[in-house]
Amino acid sequence: MNEPLDDPQVFIPDVIANHARFQPRKEAVVCGDVRRSWGDFDANISRIAHALLGEGLARGDRVAVMMGNRVEMLEAVFGIVRAGGCAVPLSGLLTGPQLAGLLADSGSVGAFTTADFRAKLDALPELPACLRRDLLVAADDDADPRWRPLATFVERMPSTQPAVTYRMDDAFNIIYSSGTTGLPKGIVQTHRARQHWAWSNAIELGVRDSSRALTTTSLYSNGTWLTMLPALWCGGTLVAMPAFDPRRFLELVRDERITHTFMVPSQFIMVLAEPSLDGADTSSLQSILCAGSPLRPDTKRQVIGRFGPKLTELYGFSEGFATMLKPWHPADKFETVGTPVIGFEIRILSEDGRELPRGEVGEIAGYGGGMMRGYHGRPEETAKLVWRDERGRSFIRSGDVGRLDEDGFLSILDRKKDMIISGGFNVFPSDLEQVVGGHPAVMDVTVIGIPHERWGETPLALVIRTAGAAATEAEVLAWANERLGKHQRLGAVEFRAEFPRNALGKVLKKDLRAPYWAAAGRAL
Repeated sequence: MNEPLDDPQVFIPDVIANHARFQPRKEAVVCGDVRRSWGDFDANISRIAHALLGEGLARGDRVAVMMGNRVEMLEAVFGIVRAGGCAVPLSGLLTGPQLAGLLADSGSVGAFTTADFRAKLDALPELPACLRRDLLVAADDDADPRWRPLATFVERMPSTQPAVTYRMDDAFNIIYSSGTTGLPKGIVQTHRARQHWAWSNAIELGVRDSSRALTTTSLYSNGTWLTMLPALWCGGTLVAMPAFDPRRFLELVRDERITHTFMVPSQFIMVLAEPSLDGADTSSLQSILCAGSPLRPDTKRQVIGRFGPKLTELYGFSEGFATMLKPWHPADKFETVGTPVIGFEIRILSEDGRELPRGEVGEIAGYGGGMMRGYHGRPEETAKLVWRDERGRSFIRSGDVGRLDEDGFLSILDRKKDMIISGGFNVFPSDLEQVVGGHPAVMDVTVIGIPHERWGETPLALVIRTAGAAATEAEVLAWANERLGKHQRLGAVEFRAEFPRNALGKVLKKDLRAPYWAAAGRAL
């Protein structure tokens, strides 16, 4: 009897194994002093997968990864996935109770940790009940008998790929938003979504097997995967910074001959202010990606002036769609966020859920292969995001306000929740930030809405001054208000030393607004 062919699919665990099979001695991952070849990287992933399977890990079981940037973090993530499990990378910004809350929310049955995370968990009265004691693994040396050293956990495990099959709709990972307050929602991304992230961003950014990509942000963060997944998918080399430092960034670009990198706006600002930039060798760079939040136009011009026409800006929604503004896009699109990434569609919606024509302002919604499966354990929250088009397809509402022009380029006006309504007028903080950011004394700025007796809300500019600048708050306020429309004018300017940020450098405006609204006895 003739046996039919199966339905061949390419999954990320298989792609990694193929790179190891055909280029075993080539560098796969570099982090600090550790340099891992594709052969060794793949073998370690398989050992972790076999160890998990040996302990009875079932398809879809969640396993947390609580580590900073190190090669073992990636080996743990891909080992979990290779075993058929779902990886749950968690943020180092969280407290012990917050980590415990996310472990319980995800239902993680095991965890791979380093000492810094364990110290937070050890301070708790007890670990979440979902964790199995035989699946608590310490990625570094640890004398606590509750945690099994990684070397012991994988001892005598095979380095070959286990006989596990995957489905496109299997959960690959759960990513939690990286805020520092409350319990964030877990975004479930499938093998299909992660595969789309890998190949679509590789194509858009020109990543290939000869590429050497540098990540500057935390490996647990969804945005970092914009660089990490394409580099590993294509069989290039990933260089991960253990922690960001602008001088060290420039040294790594030079010494590792970095071709692709990703930074967030606050990191670009630090690099531009780094004294060693003037003599830095960045000639190897082919593509520089910015994501997390928009670059102010003045900062963007400085980046292009320093590095040349290599900057790509990504506007994205972790739940699943993105656009890119590329170096070769027309000059008159400079202040847009570009067009949809391959495999995504964008629509603009009215308040009552109608699709708006080009040029009109509304909520941005997107659809495509990189979309999440849903929020873990929160079907009602998932349903709130869904808008269906004329074909019945489920677009995801972003909560962002924007418009599409006649050429299909998207402009972001602001986060819907950050929009200020002052005297009945809609005021978009990003417009004000662009103006205030043009003052020579302003290194960084964020604008929030605070209570006002007459107008309901008024804009407040929080400013980080350029080093050595002597301008006063009153001077910056007067300068900015001369350049703003009457309905946009700032109520005040306040200087700050820093802003609270998430793992991708996005300013946590809710945290900044909260004290002002609490003092006025009003809820946000």
